[in-house]
Amino acid sequence: MSDFSSLGLSDWLIKQCKQLGINKPTPVQENCMPAILEGRDCMGCAKTGSGKTAAFVLPVLQKLSGDPYGIFCLVLTPTRELAYQIAEQFRVLGKPLGLRDCIVVGGMDMVSQALELSNQPHVVVATPGRLADHIRSSNTFSMRKIQFLILDEADRLLEQGCTDFTKDLEVILGVLPTKRQTLLFSATLTDTLQDLKRLAMNKPFFWESTSETRTVEELDQRYILTPEKVKDAYLVHLIQTFTDEHDDWSIIIFTNTCKSCQILTMMLRQFDFPTISLHSMMKQKQRFANLSMFKASVYKILIATDIAARGLDIPTVQVVINHNTPGLPKTYIHRVGRTARAGRNGVSITLVTQYDIHLVHAIEEQSQTKMKEFAVEEKEVLKILTQVNVTKRECEIRLESTDFDEKKEINKRKQMILEGKDPDMEAKRKAELEKIRSQKRKFKERIQKNIEGQKRGELKRKFKSKNIKKKTKQGTD
Repeated sequence: MSDFSSLGLSDWLIKQCKQLGINKPTPVQENCMPAILEGRDCMGCAKTGSGKTAAFVLPVLQKLSGDPYGIFCLVLTPTRELAYQIAEQFRVLGKPLGLRDCIVVGGMDMVSQALELSNQPHVVVATPGRLADHIRSSNTFSMRKIQFLILDEADRLLEQGCTDFTKDLEVILGVLPTKRQTLLFSATLTDTLQDLKRLAMNKPFFWESTSETRTVEELDQRYILTPEKVKDAYLVHLIQTFTDEHDDWSIIIFTNTCKSCQILTMMLRQFDFPTISLHSMMKQKQRFANLSMFKASVYKILIATDIAARGLDIPTVQVVINHNTPGLPKTYIHRVGRTARAGRNGVSITLVTQYDIHLVHAIEEQSQTKMKEFAVEEKEVLKILTQVNVTKRECEIRLESTDFDEKKEINKRKQMILEGKDPDMEAKRKAELEKIRSQKRKFKERIQKNIEGQKRGELKRKFKSKNIKKKTKQGTD
């Protein structure tokens, strides 16, 4: 492995890296940084925790030091928490430059963000939705001289799923110069990125980790096969075991919904575990505060939805527990990537119910790694089963007495309004579509009944005809 100086990095940046304990480049840095410094577009695909952020931060800072003017670099990322983490890396590594950065994410004051943008910071780190809102509503800043466009977690930004960034990206790309360097980084390669690889211009450089496995070797991947009704008792037992044996370890528990996240947090607090939550139903300031307290080890247990699954680097995390088996293998890869980062060891445990076996097989096939069973004393779990189930039910009742579900509907309406949609019209349209679908289903059912009726009638006629022939034959005999 080469050192940073052989990659063409300036002495002041090498000094900054050494002060932060970064002495040797990782494979993704070693391969991608020279191409970026040459002025080429770059697409890097490497495992979680492999140093992808520094792979684009360092060359951007070197280029910026030669021409420090206006908005020089735009970084787009799918989550607010990741945006703050990337901005922090720019800030720390670019300290000798007097780097000015601006973070543009949802949930924060738009006016103060607009003022920061008008002051022409060197680096803007943003989520697509909020930046697109600024572009639509303001003309106080220009992005026409941007030299770098970086898409971190590019697969998530470019895929069309539950959160589709396509329209926002179109708005953003419409105000950027065509002559620029475009850098895409991700831990998982999707069909969309493969298409971009074929279509990319500007002498694109592509690098993908050659390892067959999509997770790091230092990660011990385990599963526990459990019936759905006993899953929470296993979770409590696991946390108790880890906290008893390692009081300095931090644990992230991933679950699939905001409501489940909130209920599990309430439940674990009832068992006196130092627990905090992170999900999209929380106010942004609370999200940042909770994440800061978890990073500072004020709370040792974080229960989160998949907003915490990408990019977050918290050195003290030793255990990741999947309360639900992820439906997509790449979601699993990103979740378990929150531990065993930068050469450290870690454990991931997935609670697998009888309905999730096929999901585990898909995960193992994608990650090229076999999960091992995690040994648990079933008797110990059964001892606490009733207490856990009763406590969880009490927490569900308490949450139902609050306006949690109502807040979710309010947030949905706000999001629709921001997207320029009328929530009431959307509700009507949805109801009409459901009515049409219902009519189609009924129509299909009637047709099916008619076909089945005709088949039965035909069989009866055939049977009757056979009987008549049989009787006629017997009569002639």
